[in-house]
This record gives sequence, structure tokens and C-alpha cells, in this order.
Amino acid sequence: MSYFGSCLCGDIKFEVTEKFLSFYLCHCKYCQKDTGSAHAANLFTKHTALKWLSGEESVRKYQVPSSRHAKSFCQNCGSAVATIQEEEQLLVVPAGSLDGPVEIRPNAHLFISSKANWDDQLHQIESFDKFPE
Repeated sequence: MSYFGSCLCGDIKFEVTEKFLSFYLCHCKYCQKDTGSAHAANLFTKHTALKWLSGEESVRKYQVPSSRHAKSFCQNCGSAVATIQEEEQLLVVPAGSLDGPVEIRPNAHLFISSKANWDDQLHQIESFDKFPE
């Protein structure tokens, strides 16, 4: 079983060679700043499951000082890509960086005490298939 992912500009391509063990939606302040959204959607598996297919030299990593929060991203387009958390020996894969479907559903919301005040009952607002006219 393999999953393939890439960045927005296509420079970085990677493969995850193991099934995902968990999937969390994290609402902490770091993840909100990191994604520019209400939460991060991250998949987790063994750190040995990552294989860079191209563009590894374009990967940059930022570690928030005095925290476990790290983000790997493309130096060209800024897209989040897979990162290894050394302390936990985990591979963290932003769900949106994958090029295909994921069969695992999120396990839980994390750090909801930090949840954005506008991130509530979003299923009740109007939805569009594309940008509204």
C-alpha cells in the first residue's frame, strides 16, 4: 500500500509506504497559524514510511522553538509536505498534500480549547461547487 503526495508547484514528490495509523484535526494555535485555517488535518504513521521521489533538496523545515510543532514545506511554493518528528519517531503528513484519496477518517479533534471562534456549525452555512458568481 502506497500513498503519493506533492507540493503545489510539483517540485516535491513523495511516497508513504505504510498505512496511516491515525488522523487528527488539530485546533491548536500553532496549527491555526501554520495552515492559515481553523485546524490542521494531519495523518500519522511510522517515520520510516517516507520516501522522497523528487525535490527533497527543496524541502525546508521550521521548528517552533521550545515546542514539538514542526512544519516541512516547499521552498518554492510554500506548500506543506510530509515531515518527520524525530522525538516521536513519527511521520506527519498533511492530508491535503496527498494526491489521492485517504480511506481513514479523522480519529478526533485535538486542542479544541483553542478552537477558532468562527469554526462552529459550519455545516449549516451555504455551500457551492465552485467559486460563487
